[in-house]
Amino acid sequence: MSLHATEFFPIFIYLLVGLGLSVVLLILSMLLTYQAADTEKLTAYECGFDPFDDARSQFDVRFYLVAILFIIFDLEASFLFPWAVSLTKIGSFGFWTMLDFLFELTIGFIYAWRIGSLEWE
Repeated sequence: MSLHATEFFPIFIYLLVGLGLSVVLLILSMLLTYQAADTEKLTAYECGFDPFDDARSQFDVRFYLVAILFIIFDLEASFLFPWAVSLTKIGSFGFWTMLDFLFELTIGFIYAWRIGSLEWE
């Protein structure tokens, strides 16, 4: 084997073991579990529509708005952790930049709240 192949061989083995373990666990879970649909499993869950209906039916746009707002504010949290870890290295410029970022997100949140995007009627 060449030097390039020997460097990546452990990664290949790791991926192979991970894939094999995933397939084995999936097959075992299908074989060993009791799978029966009951009325509770067939009811609408969090989405407000029947999950086994026509895929081309009308879908309320509010679900998309809530999902987009969740993603925006979830990304805010993902930016806060690396910022907090590296705060001593980035200095006051990084501190004030993040405060500006948080201020702009707060303004966006207040705007979404005011126009009623967070209300569910």
